[in-house]
This record gives sequence, structure tokens and C-alpha cells, in this order.
Amino acid sequence: MSIKNLPKIIPVFPLSNFIIFPKTTVPLNIFEPRYLDMINDSMKSNKIIGMIQPINSTVNQNPPELHRVGCLGEITSLTETEDGRYLIELKGFIRFENIKEIKTEKKYRLLEISCEKFLNDLDDKVENLKFTDLELIFKDLKSLFEKRGFIINWKALEKQSLNETINALAMASPFSLEEKQILLEAKDLGIRKNKISEILNTYTHDIYDNNTLQ
Repeated sequence: MSIKNLPKIIPVFPLSNFIIFPKTTVPLNIFEPRYLDMINDSMKSNKIIGMIQPINSTVNQNPPELHRVGCLGEITSLTETEDGRYLIELKGFIRFENIKEIKTEKKYRLLEISCEKFLNDLDDKVENLKFTDLELIFKDLKSLFEKRGFIINWKALEKQSLNETINALAMASPFSLEEKQILLEAKDLGIRKNKISEILNTYTHDIYDNNTLQ
């Protein structure tokens, strides 16, 4: 996707505690009628939808207020099930800033957006970070994942680029909605790495709590 072809108005899928990052791919199970309509419309145009989190899923606000930053994703595959659901794969490619909501007759929500602040997401440059720089972070993340019952194929992750690995771990982590949003809004991978480290520090007691001691 070139800069000049980036959309200005997008359909959005507001999904609480779900983040997609640039250069990562996630599966989605679409079953609500309004989002089935959204996928149908998107497939007829540019195959792009926006993923963005509601600010607070516990507040009874309809429609819920949305965060300032989300991520554009391209539908790379679609399968229709016998019971009428869509199983799609969505590949993130650039973050966007939520400018304002567009009034529409459609059942799903449309946003006017800007990607100007995040054009570096489209770069293919290799980040100047190495796995050796992140050994402690990965060790603490692994401990947290295991303690929370999450199973991660770490060997497979290490075969990916560092950017893909950091983003995949951030997406899959048992962090809170607010913490994941902080990671999404981090300007680059280096800042995101530092933010992960800061968040992990708040979980340190949980990670190293040894219940076997009497």
C-alpha cells in the first residue's frame, strides 16, 4: 500500500482488548450482521478495515467512545462457513489517528482518519535491535505468559523479524486494554520495547511470586 493510496475514511471494528500491529496477521471470526455487511462492503472496495479499541468497555455507552489510535488491516483471506460466518485473516500495515466519526446510514461505524504520524510503519527498514538486547524482557514475558496459562511457540517467534516478534507478543500478552493501547501508540519498536519493560515491572511481583515456599 503506497502513501498516496491510504484511505481517508474507513469502516472500523471496535473490539475491546484486541490490538493488531503493523506487519502482523491475525484471524477473526465475523458473525454479527453489521460486521458481515462491513466485510462485504470492504471486499468490494479496497479490502481495508480499521481495528480500534473502545476507551472503556465497562462504561455503558452506546456507541462506545473510541481510542485515538488504531491500526489499518487488509483482508488477505476470507472463508464463509456453512452457518454464514466469515473467517478472515487481517494483516496490519499502518496505524491511524481517529480524526472524527462520519455519520452514516450503515450499521457499522465509519471514521475519518489520518496516517500522517505513522508513515514509518510502511518502511521495510530493519530495526537496530537484537534479540540479545531483549533477553531479559523475553524471559520475564515468558514467565508471565506461563503463569497466566498462555502457550507461546517461542522457537517459531525467534524465526520472525524482531519487529514481528515484539508486536506479536504485545498483541498476545495478558496485558490490560490500556497497556496494549500504550504499546500500539508507541512511536517505534525501540520505544515499544521500553514500554513492554515498564509494564512488565508492574507485574514483577506476580511473575516471581513463589507459592511453593512455606
